Amino acid sequence: MSSLTHAVLYDNLIDENLIKNIEEIAKDTALLHGVLMRTKETPNSPEVVSYAPFTLFPTPVPTALFHQALAVQTHFNRLVDRVSQNPAFLEETLASTIKVDNFTARLFNIYKQVQEEHRPQSIVLGLNRSDYMLDHSPDGGTSLKQIEINTIAASFGGLASRTPDVHRHILKVANLPEESNNVLDNNPAAGLARGLAKAWELYGSERAVVMFLVEDVQRNIYDHRFVENELWKRNIPVIRRQFEDVCRSGSLDESRRLFVDGHEIAIVYFRNGYMPQNYTSEESWEARLMMERSLAVKCPDISTHLAGTKKVQQELAQRGVLERFFPDEPETVAQIRATFAGLYTLDMGEEGDKTVAMALANPDQYVLKPQREGGGNNIYGTEICEVLENLKSSTERTAYILMDKIQPVPVQNYLLRPGAPLKLNSCLSELGVFGAYVRKGKDMVFNECVGHLLRTKSSEHADGGVAAGVAVLDNPLLV
Repeated sequence: MSSLTHAVLYDNLIDENLIKNIEEIAKDTALLHGVLMRTKETPNSPEVVSYAPFTLFPTPVPTALFHQALAVQTHFNRLVDRVSQNPAFLEETLASTIKVDNFTARLFNIYKQVQEEHRPQSIVLGLNRSDYMLDHSPDGGTSLKQIEINTIAASFGGLASRTPDVHRHILKVANLPEESNNVLDNNPAAGLARGLAKAWELYGSERAVVMFLVEDVQRNIYDHRFVENELWKRNIPVIRRQFEDVCRSGSLDESRRLFVDGHEIAIVYFRNGYMPQNYTSEESWEARLMMERSLAVKCPDISTHLAGTKKVQQELAQRGVLERFFPDEPETVAQIRATFAGLYTLDMGEEGDKTVAMALANPDQYVLKPQREGGGNNIYGTEICEVLENLKSSTERTAYILMDKIQPVPVQNYLLRPGAPLKLNSCLSELGVFGAYVRKGKDMVFNECVGHLLRTKSSEHADGGVAAGVAVLDNPLLV
């Protein structure tokens, strides 16, 4: 076991005064490197900025599993794209869900309307993040299991580009220079920007801009800025607008070019629009439809957004489904399927009834997932019983899927949060892998794995990410 693993796992191996000294240096280093987050902001209060929460030490991650996650990412990019191009699959898969989940139904209605029209734009841009945890089996083995794939507003590519230097410096201060050298380089911000830049170039107008569609109160703006600044380095102009701005000043010309505040929009990069509360009025939905109907490249377009739903994830895990998308690539199918956890339908009928009975009998073995993004939405333990007892005979249960609960092994680490005391925590980590792809017509012209993200939280929390205030930023230390 490395000296760092000892330092992370056993509180008494590092002097308490040294830990306090490292804590102060760590905070200053994070601020110096721009690992920032807005900690308080409302329309009527001043902005307050501090360091984004992070672990004091990087977390050990098995080398083979880390590289497995990176290696499969370009296959997941292709899978998402092929699912998005298959109307029959999307319609069949989401048929039960849209009857009971109004948000998914609203998205699907836009999808259908766009499908019925001639699509003016053949360029497709995908920036996604596939999330995993390490599952520890009863026989002592450890395997990589996918939690979900995020096809809209996949976050922390910017801040993840800055955290390696923070942990390298911390380890040097802690007199762990060997481990400092083993913290990996990582720059997903540059990789995500390469995908955006390729799509902008293909759009073909130097005057057109990339529009980040954002929330009115954006705690995570500095994460956005790293990607944005990579575009400005390439002389690609960027603007930031909200749904309200598109409602007020957005329009389509006779060629369906999108204009907002007089700017021609080459790319709409959705950093908003993935939760029901993001659509504050009917005008917000009208703005989403206008953007989807436009010539602008959408990241993601509405079909790619739907390809990232939990119901699609569950259906892809069924026997024989992946083969539909990779009919002549058995190795690709095997690599993707190896990452799948057990996923079960709650559709009405015998199979869904078996899923309900299975969950009620052993609720601690499963996670109940609604069709939502953004963290903090999943249901665990006895609450699964409460929800399913109320819904087991109702079609409303089809708004959810059931998934095996991953059983990771906790590690010990310190979680640094603004204003919170430093203490040793039992922690669980989630590995994210960023992918970027661009397709023009039938040709995939760009397909890369562009970086990674490690998020860590106290094991007392069942769900929630960094933006939700539960997890903190981390780096993998390969072991």
